[in-house]
Amino acid sequence: MTRRFAGLALAFCVLLAGRGQAQEIKAGSLVINAPWSRATPKGAPVGAGYLTIHNAGTEPERLLGGHSEAARDVQVHEMTMDGGVMKMRQLEAGLVIAPGATVELKPGGYHLMLLNLNHPFVKGEKIGITLDFEHAGKVPVDFAIGGLGDSGPGQSTGEMKDMGGMKMSH
Repeated sequence: MTRRFAGLALAFCVLLAGRGQAQEIKAGSLVINAPWSRATPKGAPVGAGYLTIHNAGTEPERLLGGHSEAARDVQVHEMTMDGGVMKMRQLEAGLVIAPGATVELKPGGYHLMLLNLNHPFVKGEKIGITLDFEHAGKVPVDFAIGGLGDSGPGQSTGEMKDMGGMKMSH
């Protein structure tokens, strides 16, 4: 019975530890989950931020950008493939989150681009970004910093993935 109790206690602790890592923020009709970023090499001028945004409301919302002490500018960007060339562009009008929709900002798609970094992003630390929404206003969010090649919160790859010879255009 003691081993069974110890196993259950360990499972409970692991469950609580996992819950402590998940961050859910509610702002108006928005629910923001799993904000994260990757570590950046020393001297890197840019970083990126990723998260999931759910609009539980009945009206569209728009992510316009943000502000951070970690960078001079925070913009919303989109990455797409066009004829084998990866293209990244700023969404100057912002990113619309339709009523009832969930939008995931992730590597290779929509993301926050942090320009002119003030310091490198270090694995295990956090950076604060205040997101600017059209209706919900300014929403402060802490982004957990993972490893340089991580593919998501708690999903370490150990190193950056090979880009397969793809060309990038910005």
